[in-house]
Amino acid sequence: MTFAQPQYLYAIIIVLPLVGLFLAWAARRRQAALRRLGNPALIERLGAQVNRPGRRWQTALWLAAVTLLLVALARPQWGAETQEVERKGVQVMVALDVSNSMLAQDVKPNRLERAKLEIADLMRKLGGDEVGLVLFAGASFIQFPLTSDYATAQSFLDDARPSVISKPGTDIGDAVRTALRGFDDKSNSQRVILLITDGEGHDPNSLDVVKQAAEDGVIFYTIGFGSPEGVPVPLLDNAGNVVGYKQDAAGETVLTRLDETTLQEVARIGGGQYYRATAAGAELDSLLAELNRLQKGEIGTQMETRQIERFQIPLALALLALVISFLIPDRLAPQRRSLAVGQAI
Repeated sequence: MTFAQPQYLYAIIIVLPLVGLFLAWAARRRQAALRRLGNPALIERLGAQVNRPGRRWQTALWLAAVTLLLVALARPQWGAETQEVERKGVQVMVALDVSNSMLAQDVKPNRLERAKLEIADLMRKLGGDEVGLVLFAGASFIQFPLTSDYATAQSFLDDARPSVISKPGTDIGDAVRTALRGFDDKSNSQRVILLITDGEGHDPNSLDVVKQAAEDGVIFYTIGFGSPEGVPVPLLDNAGNVVGYKQDAAGETVLTRLDETTLQEVARIGGGQYYRATAAGAELDSLLAELNRLQKGEIGTQMETRQIERFQIPLALALLALVISFLIPDRLAPQRRSLAVGQAI
């Protein structure tokens, strides 16, 4: 036997003594009230009418009822049953920019690592929604398909780095086309593309691709990483240490800037919202609230083994104990009362 909420069992240790003390206090109050009458003969006659064994049974039944109610609240479980459970949620394809500009350190530790932390946090907070990941730069590919196995997805997310795509640039349009291929068209759940990038260096035809996808029912949300002011793009060695900064053909240091205008336009066309990434990650809570408002369609079924709830048994016994306690008469029947008075004389 197991208990879903065992903390209520510990309450028995506290509640039962308190109930017992209350009942003892109430009994003493009744005795003190009788003594204030001052007439011993009258007190004896009144006491002879009381069903003392019945009162003791009532006390025992009340204590038993309280104990059983606390056991019921602890939700005892034994036995198991296997059920086919329908899962509902939203299909979310995350398109993560892994271009070299995402190594900029205007977001700590850098844009890419902060974005990966945010995606991991998103997966921890998703309530059954399916999530897939597209990595993109100048080209794109699906890193992992739609899944609700967030633990496995996390291991694939950890491998996201600029070296996985050799083609430089930031082609948002190609990322969207790849993300569209990752959706399950047989599901009636809402399709969402979450674009995570600095937005820089996009293909001018990207907005046309977004518009076409939006017309097909896809909703776009965008999160921008970086600062509009511009920072240099670091060059890293194999150990991840900064060994210099990217330069153009003229020897000038290349600056990378957050292109909020493009990301805002993608979100506007796609019927979603744009968020700028913050150190506290407040944008994630806003995004989750938006996802929770969307249509939750069926995304599959799975077999689940669940413990069988047995709280009904102690609850029924507690109610039975209370009913029996109320049926016990507080006074003796006339013949028993006469016998008791005679014995007293």
